[in-house]
Amino acid sequence: MRDQAELQDVLDEAQVHPDVLALRPDYRALLLAVDGVVPGPSDGKSEALLRAAEQSARQALAAGPVEELPHVAAWREAFRAFGAKPQRTRSSLEALLRRADGGLPQVNRLTDVYNAISVLHLVPLGGEDLDRYAGPPRLIRATGQEPFDTAAGGEPVTEHPEPGEVVWCDDTGVTCRRWNWRQARRTQLTDHTSACLFILDALSPLTDQALEAAADDLVAHLQRLGPDVRVARRLLAAT
Repeated sequence: MRDQAELQDVLDEAQVHPDVLALRPDYRALLLAVDGVVPGPSDGKSEALLRAAEQSARQALAAGPVEELPHVAAWREAFRAFGAKPQRTRSSLEALLRRADGGLPQVNRLTDVYNAISVLHLVPLGGEDLDRYAGPPRLIRATGQEPFDTAAGGEPVTEHPEPGEVVWCDDTGVTCRRWNWRQARRTQLTDHTSACLFILDALSPLTDQALEAAADDLVAHLQRLGPDVRVARRLLAAT
């Protein structure tokens, strides 16, 4: 298990490329490196958190459609800026909000927790298996040559992002396409994941205080998933 210094080392090498910040100078990424989680499938506590998130989503959407929520609208603008069509390619936050009324999916307790926190705080949030990373996380605009490990028709396939697409990657390839749209299979969280990287994405009008509050809530729930959970964090921003 990594100690606190090793977790911080992972985050100290993380980068957001200047080309991404030129596209959206208001972008911030809050990264959490976590180890010591006791892994497992969905349980009663993760299910209860998902039900609370569903109720929160219903309240947020009571006044109007999902695309009019300020942070969702900001992400739609960001996707358009690099050529994605938000009607077809939705931020992870918008995708979860659209599913909430019919029930958020139960996957495993780590995934359940971060999906629920995403909805409760209205912030895109991704979780990756840190042990399957090769090198530090980097947010770049793709050349179009980077491999992306996914599935089509139930079979594993390798795709490539569009040139100029905003992607998270490591030394092996893309870990998440279109900023926070779809994660790679290689680094996805499973019932056996004990070390994680979480990425919380923010654009204006979401404040730094709201972003930190979402991270605090996530950490509080993660620390209940084992007696020796360790967490390091880092905020990446243009300033």
